[in-house]
Amino acid sequence: METQFLNTFVTVVDQGSMAAAARVLNITPAAVAQQIKTLEREIGAALLARSGRTVSITEQGSRILQHARDLVRNVSDLRSIALESGVSGELRLGSCPTAMAGILPIVLARMVETLPQINVFIKPGYSAELYRLVESGDLDAAVVLQAPFPLAKVCEWQLLREEPLIVLAPESMANRDPHELLSTQPLIRYDQNQWGGRQADAYLKHHGIVPRERFELNALNAIAVMVDRGLGVSLVPDWARPWPEGLRLARIPLPDALVPRRIGIVWSRSSVRVRLVTAFLQESREAMQASRG
Repeated sequence: METQFLNTFVTVVDQGSMAAAARVLNITPAAVAQQIKTLEREIGAALLARSGRTVSITEQGSRILQHARDLVRNVSDLRSIALESGVSGELRLGSCPTAMAGILPIVLARMVETLPQINVFIKPGYSAELYRLVESGDLDAAVVLQAPFPLAKVCEWQLLREEPLIVLAPESMANRDPHELLSTQPLIRYDQNQWGGRQADAYLKHHGIVPRERFELNALNAIAVMVDRGLGVSLVPDWARPWPEGLRLARIPLPDALVPRRIGIVWSRSSVRVRLVTAFLQESREAMQASRG
């Protein structure tokens, strides 16, 4: 059985159509269909149900999907091990939402130029989930917020960026005292279920500030837009660009900010792709140094 055909099956399921899978695999839709047909004949069951231009997975296909994913991943692992004298293979990487837009593109742009032989699979998610996936070995590394708990012994951490809390206010309020703004203006609260939101809440409580809460949400770019529209002020980490364009905002530093939010890379020392992880760490350090310079 061709492992490439299993990879085609997984790609079709992930993409939702044979045409989309063909674009990802850089082959024709007819070749995708032929590989799926051959795989189904070898397995002896229909794996996909066709409906116009889209496909859905059958019950039999669902039963083997995770096994197929594991086999494809294991073949990639074997390739990485066999070629360990060079830096090549697939790196399985996670990223929290903030890093996905503001940090990861800077690093990947550098990697494409310096290490084009590395393929990167990226899984978006919240930091708590991504830590678990790195610890379990489902991901090799992840760009995440620093955890408020001790890391598993198998994991290590590298700092990329610190983001102190700031008061985000309309530009017209740039010269006002940040504590006065937090006490008198409606507060657009950063979701307290997020680690950054809990830091903001701890700051308010530490200074005895009881805000006039108006909204609570976990999307920093949306908070910025709401502040620009005059709906209130917010207490948020000074997150990495890009921000929405055309906003007229004041980023007011706090007189005695507590520990800043820290974003970095967590990785597993037990990964068979540790050579790829090491290369990613090096490229990340250099990319962040260049962006600050």
